[in-house]
Amino acid sequence: MSTIIETRNVHRVFGLNGMTVEAVRGISLAVQAGEFVAIVGPSGSGKSSLLHMLGAMDRASQGEVLFEGQDLARLGDGQRTDLRASKIGFVFQTFNLMPTLNVYENIEIAMRLGGVPRRERRQRTGDLLAKVGLTQRARHLPRHLSGGERQRVAIARALANRPRLLLADEPTGNLDSRTGTGILELLRAVCSQDGQTVIIVTHDFRAASYADRVLVLRDGRIRGETRLQGDLDTHQVLGQLLELELG
Repeated sequence: MSTIIETRNVHRVFGLNGMTVEAVRGISLAVQAGEFVAIVGPSGSGKSSLLHMLGAMDRASQGEVLFEGQDLARLGDGQRTDLRASKIGFVFQTFNLMPTLNVYENIEIAMRLGGVPRRERRQRTGDLLAKVGLTQRARHLPRHLSGGERQRVAIARALANRPRLLLADEPTGNLDSRTGTGILELLRAVCSQDGQTVIIVTHDFRAASYADRVLVLRDGRIRGETRLQGDLDTHQVLGQLLELELG
C-alpha cells in the first residue's frame, strides 16, 4: 500500500498569555491508503492539533507534513483550501451543520462549492443519504435531528467530494454509547468497503477498538502504538491500549 499522509518530526507551538505551549513535540508517523487509524490520548495531549495539521487546517511550526508526497508547507492558502475541498474530508465533534439548510442541502453544498455539476450532485447526494440511512430525513433541518443523525449528515457531507482521506475529531464525543457505536460502524464500513483512509482522534478506548492501528499520544508525543487483530475481543483490545497509555 502507498503512504497517503506522513509527518516528519512535526512540532506545533502556540503562544498563550505570554507563554509558549508546545502542543505537538516531534511526531513522525505514516498512514497507508485504506488504513483506519485511531489516535488516542487525554485532553491536552495534542490530538486535535495533530489532526488539524494532517488536514491542512493548520501549519506545523517545525517539521514536514506530506500528503501523497506533497509538502503542505509549500502550498499557499488557496491551494490548501482546494486540497481540503477535493481530497480531505473533515468530521467535527460539534457537527458544524448549517442550521438554515436541510439535510439534503447540507450535503449538496460541499459539492456545489467544489464545482460538481447539478445532475451529479443530485445523484451523489441521494447515494450518500442512502449510505448513512437518512433518505427519509432529507428535508429535515438539523434542529429536528438527533445527535447521531446530525453526525451522519456530517459524515455524508465530508464524503461528498470523494476525499482520499477522512479525518474525524472525537466523532462520538457528543453521543450516547449506542448511537456512537453506529457512527463507528459507519466509519469502519467507509474504510473497509469503500477503501477510504480514516483517521480519528478520541479519548475513548472503545472507539479506538474499531481501528486497524492505534497510536497513543501523551504530552504531545507518541508514547505507544499497537496494530489490532480481528480476532481480539473488545476487552483484549482495551487491555492493550491501557498498557500503552499507562506504560
